[in-house]
Amino acid sequence: MNVIQHIRRFAGVLAGLAAVLLACGATPAFAVPPPPEPSEPATSPVLIHTTVSGGMPGWQITLIAVAAALLAATVAVLADRARASRRKATTAAA
Repeated sequence: MNVIQHIRRFAGVLAGLAAVLLACGATPAFAVPPPPEPSEPATSPVLIHTTVSGGMPGWQITLIAVAAALLAATVAVLADRARASRRKATTAAA
């Protein structure tokens, strides 16, 4: 492997780790406030009533899932063909 391939692989790994850290930092599960100190009096919880109006029908969810699967398959095939075209052809030794 030459130096450029090492750098490209390292940059890809670094970008993947940065994406994972960004995804973990953006999730609301990590934004939960810490529990109150024992010296502070406990406050009564506030009840919030939400009303669900609408939502996404099942056929739309299915359509989005099918479209995402087709897109992923198309990208995988195109990437494989691009990789195969860059690979040098080998011949069988006699």
